[in-house]
Amino acid sequence: MKFTNTLIKGKLIKRYKRFFTDIKVNNTTVTAHCPNTGSMFGLLKEGNEAWISKANDPKRKLKFTLEILKVNQILVGVNTHRANRIVEHGLKNKLINEFKLIKNIKAEFKFSKDTRFDFLCDKKILEVKNVTLTRQPNLAEFPDAVTTRGSKHLAKLIDSIDKNYEPYVLFLTQIQGINNFRIAKDIDKDYYQKYLKAKKAGVKFLAYRCHLNSKEIKIEKKINIIDE
Repeated sequence: MKFTNTLIKGKLIKRYKRFFTDIKVNNTTVTAHCPNTGSMFGLLKEGNEAWISKANDPKRKLKFTLEILKVNQILVGVNTHRANRIVEHGLKNKLINEFKLIKNIKAEFKFSKDTRFDFLCDKKILEVKNVTLTRQPNLAEFPDAVTTRGSKHLAKLIDSIDKNYEPYVLFLTQIQGINNFRIAKDIDKDYYQKYLKAKKAGVKFLAYRCHLNSKEIKIEKKINIIDE
């Protein structure tokens, strides 16, 4: 997924009111939209290098959007709104091994009255989870806060098996160079238990990391999922 314009480099000053970040660009401070509802645990140290995009829409109140942060020399993609676009690019370009043979891609698949999944690819359901948490070297984790929505999705994915769907969860790891992934059970024990239940029931779990720079973010390679 290529950015419309090359990103602008600056330094993080602070995040506040959840959806606002102040970024220093040269000698100017700009306020950028923070499109991430998670805790962004470990990412928000003042002075971290940051990359922002500029919107072309004149009606937007905030002209800039936070896209990437550099933490401990590692680039992390923090715009959760881009996750599905990155995955859709990966599906269309055969970058996800388990989905190379699919013929049809449908976004925002309505599974039930109260549940939508990110993609339906032939009979394969694909739910995407954006991963930005890393607390140990070479290890990514999800979630970074309690996710009742994520737990609900796992229960619905189990239900989908009885309707002859093949359900997958893709942990899209927007963390440069990472090779391992696990569920952060100390952050959300309930999600971890439901993950184990879903895995036993037949839901398939994948983790892929991304390649990131100021021009594009795209799926790079499959990484290991560690169960503990």
